[in-house]
Amino acid sequence: MDQLGRPVIVTLSRHGAALARKIAEKNGCEWHARKDSFAQDQAETDQNPDAVFDQTIAYFQDLFIARRPIIGICSAGIIMRSLSGLLGDKWQEPPVLAISDDGSAVIPLLGGHHGANSLARDLANMTGGVAAISTAGDLRLGVSLDEPPAPFVLEAPDDARGVMAALNDGARVRLIAELPDALSALAQQWQDWLKPLSAQYDEAADITLRLTLRPQEPTTHQLVYYPRVACLGVGASRDCPVEELKTLVDDLLIDHDLSPRIINAVFSVDLKSDEPAVIGLAAWLDRPVWFYPASRLEAETPRVEHPSSVVFEEIGTHSVAEASALAAAGASARMLGPKRKSDHATAALAVTPDAKDLGAGSLPRGRVMLVGIGPGQSAWRTPEATAMIRAADELVGYHLYIDLLGGIAADKPRADYALGEEEARCRYALEEAAKGRSIAIICSGDAGIYAMGALVFELLDRDKDHGGVSAAARRVEVVSAPGVSALQAAAARSGALLGHDFCTISLSDLLTPWEQIENRITAAAMGDFVIAFYNPVSRRRRVGLAKARDILLGYRPADTPVVLASNLGRPEEEVRFRTLASLEVDEVDMLTVVMVGSSASRKLHLGMGDMVYTPRGYAKRIDQDKGEAS
Repeated sequence: MDQLGRPVIVTLSRHGAALARKIAEKNGCEWHARKDSFAQDQAETDQNPDAVFDQTIAYFQDLFIARRPIIGICSAGIIMRSLSGLLGDKWQEPPVLAISDDGSAVIPLLGGHHGANSLARDLANMTGGVAAISTAGDLRLGVSLDEPPAPFVLEAPDDARGVMAALNDGARVRLIAELPDALSALAQQWQDWLKPLSAQYDEAADITLRLTLRPQEPTTHQLVYYPRVACLGVGASRDCPVEELKTLVDDLLIDHDLSPRIINAVFSVDLKSDEPAVIGLAAWLDRPVWFYPASRLEAETPRVEHPSSVVFEEIGTHSVAEASALAAAGASARMLGPKRKSDHATAALAVTPDAKDLGAGSLPRGRVMLVGIGPGQSAWRTPEATAMIRAADELVGYHLYIDLLGGIAADKPRADYALGEEEARCRYALEEAAKGRSIAIICSGDAGIYAMGALVFELLDRDKDHGGVSAAARRVEVVSAPGVSALQAAAARSGALLGHDFCTISLSDLLTPWEQIENRITAAAMGDFVIAFYNPVSRRRRVGLAKARDILLGYRPADTPVVLASNLGRPEEEVRFRTLASLEVDEVDMLTVVMVGSSASRKLHLGMGDMVYTPRGYAKRIDQDKGEAS
């Protein structure tokens, strides 16, 4: 449940508020309530919801897309009608439950084998109600074979359905644990999990449940489980070919007859946290990659079989691959595959018998996520942006932008910055990411359009002595989720003004000299581009827009259509139509994007209201077709 975030209790009426408070207090859940559905006169602030919403269907959908476990104190039908269009991959869907107002019925609706059933039992025990569990494995077998406990993984989860169906019908089963004696505790743990099947054990049975380290092919009558307890340590010289490291690791596994499914994670020294070969190897194995400082790896030298003085001279540790594997596997580590070397890489594999605290003291590669949330409403926010927000350890940004996220970010730590503190927020995000954290920089619109994207990369382009960030910060991963920008939203709301060539120009001279801005306006006017003006005015800067208007009037007609769009995608949204000659600075504010058409742009008066568009040139084809028809 931790990887999905804290469960969210959702109430739609006052009747469920008392139960929501009880569950939230005892289970550490969040409580989100529909507006006006709870008593707001409580003396203690902790009696009030963690978040409040007004659009029920959209809110359920937001939480589901964000993969938050949902506990709805409402009818099951409301939840399922809200989520019906989003259902797809059951392995990716979060647990979803419905509870009656009085707590008498707890119904796991989705994700039964992925946390919903166990959560339903816990909630029913607390409320005195009944957990209405309907999955056959839980009811008849007492165990879900496709949901093994950590550290075990099932090779082919889809095959479990047929096996469970056969066992439900009374088929017999045999258990085979093929682990070395040093891992006998893991074998016992696996057998204890399967004890509910003990009445059906038969050494001659056709159906087999197998626990092994060796590569095995699952079949319709055999489920193969692996203990994910091996720690893969790797080292690589700068710009080592990723294929070389992959081949090295593949050969290591083959020679020791080991399945890659036993690998818990890839480990290396932190100086290699941006090494493409190491990152590519982890992606190929579909496992996380974690890093240790050289000083921690040097402490493993007494246990290392193949120390290197050359490596010590270069980075301060006598070993990378073996030391990383041993450090990650812990004090009881056993080396399964000692150091193997190629021209540019090393690899070693260690295993631990207790599977506890794997990778203790290591850190993941830090990540800065540039998240464009569009104008703020959830319908215009991409699923990728939502996923990044949920994956973040902390949200950084202008407080208004973070506030717009509502319930999907209610449980996230946040660092709020004022307007004008852009450099500070980007520095903070990069340096925090250097500590192995995932930081999301929240931007309105698109993060790469007049937002924080360019500033982040500018800081990465400088070293510490020249106004940049630390060496560790320069090794972090930077990813970006595109968002709906103001010019796209304004064009969509007003017709199709961006139907032909266009450009954007910021009228803020805070960072760009006005002479340069004026040159760009003139060039755009001469090129007859549709122009989207960002940052058109501020409280102290009022003359730039008027100057831009006057320049454009020298190149295009006075009746050129102009769109003034404010608060797009928000309840206060307003779209106004003007002409270039009638454009007045005083009706524009900081939240307005000004769109000026080209000389070809046209305004239409339709039944749906006024619309503007810029023809792309189809008139010639239309007129030609008309001429041929006549």
